Amino acid sequence: MISSFRLLLLILLSSSTLFSQSLQPSSFAITSPDLVLYGTEFRVEVTALGANGTIDTSYNGRVEIDGIYRVEKDAYVPIVAQCVKGKVALQGVHVERTGEVVLVIRDGNTVSQKKLRAIPGLLSILPPLFAIVLALTIRQVIISLFAGVWLGALFIHDYDPITGAARVIDHFIIRGMADPDHVSIVVFSFMFGGMVGIISKNGGTHGIANRLITMASTARRGQIASWLLGVVIFFDDYANTLIVGNTMRPITDKLKISREKLAYIVDSTSAPVSSLFFISTWIGYEVGLIDAAIKSIDYHVENAYWIFIDTIPYRFYPILTLILGFAVAFTGRDFGPMLRAERRARLEGKLHRDGAQLATDLPESANALPAEGIPHRWWNGAIPILTVILVGIGGLYYTGVESIASSGGTDFSLGNIVGSANSYKALLWASLASCAVAIILSIAQRLLTAVAAMDAWFHGVKSMLYAMIILNMAWSIGAVTMELHTADYLVQILKGNLASQWLPVLTFLVAAIISFATGTSWGTMGILMPLVIPLAYALSSQSGMNIPEIHIIMLGTVSSVLAGSVFGDHCSPISDTTILSSMASACDHVDHVRTQLPYAFVAAIIGMIVGDIPTAFGLSPYLSIVLGAGVVTLVLFAVGKKDELADVRRMQ
Repeated sequence: MISSFRLLLLILLSSSTLFSQSLQPSSFAITSPDLVLYGTEFRVEVTALGANGTIDTSYNGRVEIDGIYRVEKDAYVPIVAQCVKGKVALQGVHVERTGEVVLVIRDGNTVSQKKLRAIPGLLSILPPLFAIVLALTIRQVIISLFAGVWLGALFIHDYDPITGAARVIDHFIIRGMADPDHVSIVVFSFMFGGMVGIISKNGGTHGIANRLITMASTARRGQIASWLLGVVIFFDDYANTLIVGNTMRPITDKLKISREKLAYIVDSTSAPVSSLFFISTWIGYEVGLIDAAIKSIDYHVENAYWIFIDTIPYRFYPILTLILGFAVAFTGRDFGPMLRAERRARLEGKLHRDGAQLATDLPESANALPAEGIPHRWWNGAIPILTVILVGIGGLYYTGVESIASSGGTDFSLGNIVGSANSYKALLWASLASCAVAIILSIAQRLLTAVAAMDAWFHGVKSMLYAMIILNMAWSIGAVTMELHTADYLVQILKGNLASQWLPVLTFLVAAIISFATGTSWGTMGILMPLVIPLAYALSSQSGMNIPEIHIIMLGTVSSVLAGSVFGDHCSPISDTTILSSMASACDHVDHVRTQLPYAFVAAIIGMIVGDIPTAFGLSPYLSIVLGAGVVTLVLFAVGKKDELADVRRMQ
């Protein structure tokens, strides 16, 4: 009897042991960053795996975790976590030191581990800061971005400079080029640049310009015509600058409009216009930067093109610059150095000051000018541009309907169609169609031979190469900051110290400073966009904002990068568009910068006060634009004075 009892007890104990062992998984899968920042929170996910390597949903045990801790009252607290259906996610964990950290997950006899590297959090912001400082110092954006990517790769790969250099080429740059959306953006930009090259060479853009020239009979009308021409040639800032300046200069000279005023109108309707329009050589670059940045975060809006569209009413500087430029032309009022220049031209007939060094050397402008002896027909420029717009809209509609139908959806409202559209395909189709139309028009009218048309196309493509290199380097530094968790570090140090509503205006100021010092708006966008988009999302999310409020901060921050870059570029004496504006207008470059600065600062300051700050707190951007336009006009009437010849003589 006793022997039977002992045998039964042994069987029960054995089965209990086997049962308890069956509750333990075969192993644990650990999902975490390979590189973490000391002093900055990160996330770890633990998954229990069965013998076949799949998740063991029957496991609900407690696991002991070594190597990571929670911080409570400045003390590191060990973690014991409860798995539910084979999983547990740990938010807000820390490491207690830098260097190699071994993360160990344990439950009974089941032990799994993973090695992490921890570096000081401060190192995560050094690559973009290094790129910024180097760009300000040597004014070479590509070299600066490359150096920033290399420094980040150095930190990621255990401070090995050789491995870091290799990873720049074989990992970060290749990764940027391998993304299908990135390739679409590059191809669209090249194709659109090629189309611009053709319509510039076949006389189409000059034909558009000539249609507007006929209205210029007085100084006031001449300025308005110059402004309108700058708005009409919206598709490229370089083409805008060269065409408007060279076309309008003989007319404005006859009307006794100072070269400084012409240069101001040319400059204030080049980059500001091209950066705002939804079809231009800028769009591919801007959308590419936005797309790469939002892919690094868990954002509810996945279509970068529609984020780009949504930011347009938030770009207060270029919008108010255009409004101020028109108001100056329409009212005939000026202030500061520009007023003196205009009165000199009206009273003395001196289009430029005595001793001015006129900037007239345009070595690259020949490619933007029509071939000699061909007629300048406006439709040769208008039809290809219209083709881009119509095919682009048609492509959005087609891909949107196709996407909804393939997913089994039934809501074919216009908003849903557009929201479901593949904007990259639409832009590619549109750019291809516009190139084909431009070539056919040129050859059919015998304006260009097939060889000349392709040569013009290649010149247009070549004009986009520099920007595409910068774009790829910007994608690369964005990938570096993502792997270094730069945004997480910035959020950690800013949390509680900076309200997310102030981020848009601060971003505008930083972008303006960098762009002014480097002379490049595109380089500035490439440096800042990968950094501030994740920062804006994380900062606003962690402050408890709801989704619409987060979206407003995101739009304000993205638009501030774009607007601030244009402002700094607009003011900078080393900016390519500023220099081209002086050259195309045959104006002394220093005089152009000196007379333009007061107008740029008026638009920027009003844009920040009336636009960037209040819209971040919920004010409608459209109301801000109306208020901004009113304030700009009031300032012009308050400090500006008439410069028409009759008014000047009457005042004298």
